Parts: sequence; C-alpha cells; structure tokens
Amino acid sequence: MAKQINRYARTKKLLGQILKEMKLVHEGMIQEALAIQREEGGQIGQILVRRGHIDEATLQQGLARQAGMEMTDLTTINFDQDLLSALDANTARMFNLMPVRREGNKLVVALANPSNIAVLEDLRFMTGGEVEGVLAPQEQIDKLVEKHYGGAADSMSDLVDSVVASAGGTGGGSTRGGHVDLEDQEAMANSPPVIKLLQYILFQAIRDRASDIHLEPFESDFKIRYRVDGALYELESPPQHLALPLISRVKVMSGLDIAETRLPQDGRIEISIGGRPVDLRVSTLPTMYGESCVIRVLDRSVVSLDLAQIGLRENELAMMKHLIKLPHGIVLVTGPTGSGKTTTLYSALNQANDVGVKIITTEEPVEYELDGIMQINVDESIDVTYAKCLRAILRQDPDMILVGEIRDPETAQIAVEAALTGHVVFSTLHTNNAAQAVPRMLDLGVEAFLVAATVEAMLAQRLVRTICNGCKVSYEPSLDVLTELGLEAADLHGKNFAYGKGCRQCNSTGYKGRTGIYEMIVMSEALREMVMTGASSDVLRDQARREGMRTLRESGLLAIFDGITTVEEVIRETTEI
Repeated sequence: MAKQINRYARTKKLLGQILKEMKLVHEGMIQEALAIQREEGGQIGQILVRRGHIDEATLQQGLARQAGMEMTDLTTINFDQDLLSALDANTARMFNLMPVRREGNKLVVALANPSNIAVLEDLRFMTGGEVEGVLAPQEQIDKLVEKHYGGAADSMSDLVDSVVASAGGTGGGSTRGGHVDLEDQEAMANSPPVIKLLQYILFQAIRDRASDIHLEPFESDFKIRYRVDGALYELESPPQHLALPLISRVKVMSGLDIAETRLPQDGRIEISIGGRPVDLRVSTLPTMYGESCVIRVLDRSVVSLDLAQIGLRENELAMMKHLIKLPHGIVLVTGPTGSGKTTTLYSALNQANDVGVKIITTEEPVEYELDGIMQINVDESIDVTYAKCLRAILRQDPDMILVGEIRDPETAQIAVEAALTGHVVFSTLHTNNAAQAVPRMLDLGVEAFLVAATVEAMLAQRLVRTICNGCKVSYEPSLDVLTELGLEAADLHGKNFAYGKGCRQCNSTGYKGRTGIYEMIVMSEALREMVMTGASSDVLRDQARREGMRTLRESGLLAIFDGITTVEEVIRETTEI
C-alpha cells in the first residue's frame, strides 16, 4: 500500500496546474502563491484561499481531481442507523470519517483530506471488506461526526470487554512462565477488538497532546500512562493479560519482530489522526513480566516551530535572528533531555530556511521533516555516526549545519573545522547552564583557542508548564515563597502571581502547554580572552552577567510576573548555581 501511495505521489499533477486547467486561477496567482510559500511555508491551496483567489469549496474540487476521488455533498445523504453502524464511534471520531453508502460488500466513506487515504487500508483490515474514499468539505464532516457519533464513543471498559470476548474469555497470555504460540500471538495482534482498543488509547493520548505513551506490564497489573506537558498521567488500566496482544499490535504496526521478546527493538509508525499525520517512534524493552513499550508522539500540529512562539524574550529573539545570519561559527544549545533543545534548533532552522541557503542536518532520529532542508538519520548500529555524517556533509556544500548532539571528541573537532571553514553549526550539549558549554568542549579535546575562535553563542534552556487561561486566577504569594525565590515584599510592586484552579480545558491540572525559559551568552571579546586563559565556567558566567546575561531563574521570574507560569514550575526547573 505504501509503495502505491508513494508512486501516486510522484506522478500526480500539481494542484496549481489542476486549478489552472479548471480555469479557476491564472499563472500570476500561482506564482504569487509560490513566492509566499517559499517565504512563509504552508500549502499552496490554503495560500490561494487566504489571498482570496479561490474559496474552500473550489479548493476541495481541485484536491478531489488531484487525488482522482469523487467529490460529494453530505447534506444530500440520509444517514440511517444501518449506514451509521458501518463505522463505530471511536473510528469515526479518531479518523474524522463519515460513511456515505454501501455498494454490496464495499463501504464508501467521506474524508476531508485526500492525503489521508492511508486510513482506508486500516478500515479494509478492520471491516474485512472493500473500502473506497470520497472527498467532502471539512465542516460538513465535523458537524455530522459530532451529531451522529459525538456522545456514542466506546469506553475503555467496553473495548476491553470486546477483546476478552473475542479471545474466548482469556484475552491473551503472559510471557512469564509460559509460551505463547506465535500464530496465536499474531492472531491476537490482528484481531479487530485489539486494533480498536489500541486506536482508542492512541486517540485519547494524542487528543490530550501527549508526548509519550507508556505500556507497562507488571506482575499483577498492566499500566497505561501518557506524558502531557512533562507530567505523567494514568489511563484506566486494562487487565494484565491484555499487555501481550496490545504490545504485539504495536510491534506489528511498527514493523518489529513480534517473535523476538528478549532484545530491545525500535520502530516507527506513521498514522493519521483526525486528518492530520502523526509520527510515532516505538521502543520496546524486555522486563521481568513482558515487554515494556514506549511510544513517542511526534505531532507537528501541536509543536510550534516559529522562533517567535517558543518563549524567547524580545532581546533574545533579536539575538537569535542575528546568530542565524552569521557567516560562520558554532551556536550551542544546552540543557537536560526533554528541555526543548530540538524544538529551539528546528525553529532556528525554520527561520533560516530559504531558497538561497543550503541547510543539512544530522540527527538521531529526525523528529520533524522540514521542506527544503536535507535531513540525515544517524544510525550507529550500521556505523553511521555523527562524525561520519558530518564529514560527508562538509562535501555537500552546505551553508548551515545542524548536528543533533556533540557527544564525542571526533564530532567536536569536525564541528570546529566546519565553523573555521565558513559554515554555521548548530548543535546541543548536556550541561546545566550556558557557561558550562565551554569546559564541556574543552573536555571533548577542543583546544581553548579554537573554542574562543568558533563558539559564537551558548543558550541554556528549560521547559515550564504554562497556566491554563481557562482557570487562571491571581493571588498574593506568601513570605516563604518570596524567600525561596530570593525576593522581598518591596520587589512585588506592580508584579502579578497566578495559578490555575483546574478546569475541563486542562483536565483539572491548572496547566496547558509549555514554554521555554532561557539563559543566553553571546561571546564578547572579554569572554573570548577568558576562554583563552582557561577561566572556569563560574568566572565566565559572572562576566556574562555583568554584560547583561539573564539567568534561567531570572527568566523564570519574568515568566511568573507575566502570568505565564507558576512559582512551583520555576523553582522545580531552575537552580541558582
């Protein structure tokens, strides 16, 4: 199926060409839209709509012709119970589909996005019959799904009962103390009830903007948790014996060997949720009571790759834009795992992305695909390392390079060579603050004079949860809180403190979303001389503060005063060093 879709993608006509043939636009409109697309990104159809050259209905007609699909008006269809029963509520809501008609053993369903046709293959598998897609306006599908399926979604317990019933009351088996036949394991993984249960889990997690989904088997229970804005939350737990069929289903979807349960495995799943593509990275790990499975959710729609939207303050944003335009040098972003370094780097590349700039990245793994940028996956299992990729990249005539992480002396040395030979290099290091990036580079064997000559800036960052706007309230902080923040009552004049009481919008957590707080050091002549003489990170940090650097704690305080985050978040994520 994937090969057919890829071949189709290579041979289909461009949307602009189709709209021209339909005499709906002329060449000047298309060239104008292409120029905007090169400058700002986005889809050409939506750009033409924004410019007022076509409307949404016309765009749908063009997309339908491009995909070779029928266009239908759902307002003319009688949705009786027999037709509605062709799709269960979870599937209709998850994939944003409506059944249109039955033609013998074939079911015709309406979808809004022709790039979502991969879901038709899943439906064929689940229904056991032929499934055909037609296009319909997004607003019609949204309204009808809500009307006919909005309150009818199955619960976790309903889906679990279906799985158990389909397995004759057992549902699966444990991999500890017994053997599960491979054919039985495959049959369980491919059974429609198991598919629907996993879809429900994925849909719940992605709807709640989860970054990771954890499927964890224990001796007497099976936990399902997901991480939202850095915090873990537990879903209703299915019976322990469903761990094997569910995790086997994940392995089948990600192309892993379901017979191999003794070794860790890594895979990838590409799915479409509600008409938008979502990339899932799968990792399995053998434990005492079966395989633990963690699914990393890479949903581009919930991640802003706009440099102005990641939490940089005005002066920091201006400096980042200046750094992006440098002719050469190294920019290092530091912080622990999960602090948003990759998002910052992608946002910088997105800002720099232009037809006149050649950008190449090497990452482990590539998390988000960016149009116009060459991206390379590091795979150390086949000796495709950062260092080897970086040497090859230098022969590809780049202007700007992203190295996912500088973790060994060879990569550090090549990054320095790249900066010395006229390239801008962005990369990450694991250090607690910005100034510690210098001794870390020295530890990796880079000479002090080379660090001073090539490093242009160091940016440390953390992620803090933002207060939910639906339940935000102001309050007066206690003396204990002020003491912990290093403030006095006099410092509070004109400052606001807020927190979230908890509401439906934020699942009663008081938080919704995350933002970055930053500590930026831009190398000055004084700092370069200090690096040359072997100054410690504390001395470098003191000098940077004299030159106007804002620490992570100070950046966090400004976010508190702006009503963006809470005291607890800033205290948890920052320390005064």
